[in-house]
Amino acid sequence: MKKTFLLSVGACGVLAVGLHAETLLVANQHDQSLSFIDTTSNKVIATVPVGGVTGHELAVSPDGKRAFVPIYGNAGVGRAGTDGSEISVIDLGTRHIVGKVDFGHGVRPHCAAFGPDGMLYVSTELDKSISIIDPRTLKIVGAIPTDQEQSHMFVLSKDGKRGYTANVGPGTVSVLDIPARKTIAIIPISSNTQRISISRDGSMVFTADQKTPQLAVIDTATNKVKTWVPLSSAGYGTASTKDGRYLLVTLRAAKQLAVVDLKTMKVDRTIDVGDGPSEVVVSADGKKAYVACNFSNQIAVIDLGSWKMEQLIEAGKYADGMALVK
Repeated sequence: MKKTFLLSVGACGVLAVGLHAETLLVANQHDQSLSFIDTTSNKVIATVPVGGVTGHELAVSPDGKRAFVPIYGNAGVGRAGTDGSEISVIDLGTRHIVGKVDFGHGVRPHCAAFGPDGMLYVSTELDKSISIIDPRTLKIVGAIPTDQEQSHMFVLSKDGKRGYTANVGPGTVSVLDIPARKTIAIIPISSNTQRISISRDGSMVFTADQKTPQLAVIDTATNKVKTWVPLSSAGYGTASTKDGRYLLVTLRAAKQLAVVDLKTMKVDRTIDVGDGPSEVVVSADGKKAYVACNFSNQIAVIDLGSWKMEQLIEAGKYADGMALVK
């Protein structure tokens, strides 16, 4: 597998930095596996067990050699079930598990992202924190409290100075000072919120209200909701296009991807995809988007030039977290 350098983006997705993305990695919750999809042929070329129940999300190391898959457990957010305590480390060349991060107790690790400092940041729900891991030693070297329950998803600013967590049950967003390792603001959103991403220029953070079909747009300068974008159905995962002009929003119940114009703050169009769209990532060249459709076990391939779905790729059961790697 060729090397690439990666940047963390919204919803714990990873965007390859290079001319052409070659392989899409997909965490399949119910199969407890990682699919390798060739984005030239749009076919699954390998499937690797992740070594636990279950891996929802993943992050790829900056050198493109390893995938880190948090093992969350078999529960839904805030529901009874097993409490995962590990992260599986997969060598992307040999496609085998080569290590583990052991938290020592149940924390339900979920969202993972690399910071510009080379550290791996992982949401550890039951500890109400973001854990900091040295990927070389696989040791936990610190933690940042979120001061909220169910800090499920998070995103880091490009400079690594700020973090933002979507706290599902409380319906809030925690704003984290990463260097100081503390929470500096709690932003109320709704009685329930899901997923989170940041704009290309870092000026806005987006999270979806799960009670009312609308998207919260947070001003990162004030740490307050600056506006709401009405949606036709409840939103879920989000990702900005490479030029920063549009925000892609998955609409799970509607089986659609909404395209929000960030100049007008209105939905420009919707695109039909598979059933239960969840996460969305954008290719390095900005020409394609990939949408994980949980309920139909598929990945929708979107042409961002024509705004049309090109294909549905059969992935594993409950395809969810994704990363692009060259």
